[in-house]
Amino acid sequence: MMYFLIDWLLDNFTCVSLIAVFTGFYYYSKSTYGKWQKLNIPYIPPVPLFGNAFRIVTKLEHPTEMYDRLYNQFPDVKLLGFYQMMEPMLLIRDPELIHSILVKDFSYFTDHGFVMDPSTTVLGNSLFFANGQRWRTMRQKLSPGFTSGKLKDTYLAINECSNQMVSGMVEKLGKTDQLDVKSIIFGFANDVIGMCAFGMQLDTIKNEDSDFRRYSERVFQRNTKQIIVQAVTTVCPLIVNLFKIQMFPADATNFFRKVFTDVINYRENHNVVRNDLTQTLLQARKELVLKENSTSEDQFTDDDIIGNAILLFGAGAITISSTVSFCLYELALNKEIQDKMRAEICSMKAKHDGQLNNDFLMDLHYTNMVLEETGRKYSIASILMREATKTYTLPDKSFVIEKGQKMIIPMFSIHRDPKYYPDPLIFDPERFSKEQKSQRLNGTYMPFGDGPRVCIGKRFAELEMKLVLSNILSKFEVLPCDQTEIPLEITSESGVMFPKRDLVLKFRPIIGYADK
Repeated sequence: MMYFLIDWLLDNFTCVSLIAVFTGFYYYSKSTYGKWQKLNIPYIPPVPLFGNAFRIVTKLEHPTEMYDRLYNQFPDVKLLGFYQMMEPMLLIRDPELIHSILVKDFSYFTDHGFVMDPSTTVLGNSLFFANGQRWRTMRQKLSPGFTSGKLKDTYLAINECSNQMVSGMVEKLGKTDQLDVKSIIFGFANDVIGMCAFGMQLDTIKNEDSDFRRYSERVFQRNTKQIIVQAVTTVCPLIVNLFKIQMFPADATNFFRKVFTDVINYRENHNVVRNDLTQTLLQARKELVLKENSTSEDQFTDDDIIGNAILLFGAGAITISSTVSFCLYELALNKEIQDKMRAEICSMKAKHDGQLNNDFLMDLHYTNMVLEETGRKYSIASILMREATKTYTLPDKSFVIEKGQKMIIPMFSIHRDPKYYPDPLIFDPERFSKEQKSQRLNGTYMPFGDGPRVCIGKRFAELEMKLVLSNILSKFEVLPCDQTEIPLEITSESGVMFPKRDLVLKFRPIIGYADK
């Protein structure tokens, strides 16, 4: 009888304990969910623990789709609330408020708000994840690498890589007139950033099995592990930090760490000086890492230099290849736009005696409009993220954004909002004529971001895209084929918008244009 009683008590104690634990966890998992209701902010009812991210975690919905759904569900509000797992977030819809956050009142919103412990990945030391004074200091040191003088020195290298790419295309066209644009441009972009920024001949255009090509794809590859780690980071960042869980693939970051460490060491040991980004990184290392008498607060390490090298290489390759691929796709489907762009390119090449220099690029007004429309329809990233570093009262006094509040700016949705861009799925470069641009609201166009945290490589990316498109369109007509996906399905699994599958287009050599 006594043993029976003890067993009964133990069994019931276990059951009661489990019930208590699960009940406690349930209430903890929804403990933050009353915030937006109390503040009278429009919001989407959350699911315990998952908030509004259940479909994302279960891969039933992509984050871009969720933000777009939220954006369109409340068409008449300036901002709305949602929950990323347990964290209360704001989705900013109003262009005027967006402009204030990114530009006008930037001092209140200086940080991206990403949680990335540098001890878990060297990329945590990069400019993108830096906050506060560390971001300001590193941005100041890296900006000289993107001045007009530095960029002019890249023209020759970009054109060389572009010519190699065209030669490879001609070789392939001997076998088929249908080429995978995404693969070709990605190889070109890798070679350009390798040569222009780091003085490395990578030859990834010809060598599709190159380690550089493979690992640069993997660095920003979004997979199930990344989704889970991001979810755990939101619910309990201490777990990620405690177990040193890595967001980015360790083999890829370790590969680039070794490569760029070797490049920097070789430059220093052999006193090699070049007018490129590596030289800027070396100067930053000299001023930030090697300086004496630095305090713990302003102390930088070699990982800060290497982390930025990896970021600039990976981001430089994937953003260029994405935008140029989308642009060629739209040009193939819109022959009249392609013809007009080609006519401008050939006219300006003749005007500048075939010199693809800064004066030539400055005269490509219509080409610039085409690229701007590409950036609108296919935003490089789907969102911008900010965190309030100081308490901020909205200009109309209607709401106070608390210090520490994280916000999402859904630029993909804004770029496709018919309120700002009528018939948004139509590819129309005329939206970016001087007249139309002058009438457009601030805060409605931001493919590279805006304000002090605008993409540091924006100008380099723009000149690279103009140069490669000038070379391609001078040599080929670009057309859709039976393998071209219409409409094109896109994804941002890597964090950057990209065609979900191979992007196959037909290329027809233009007789008589080869030397123009």
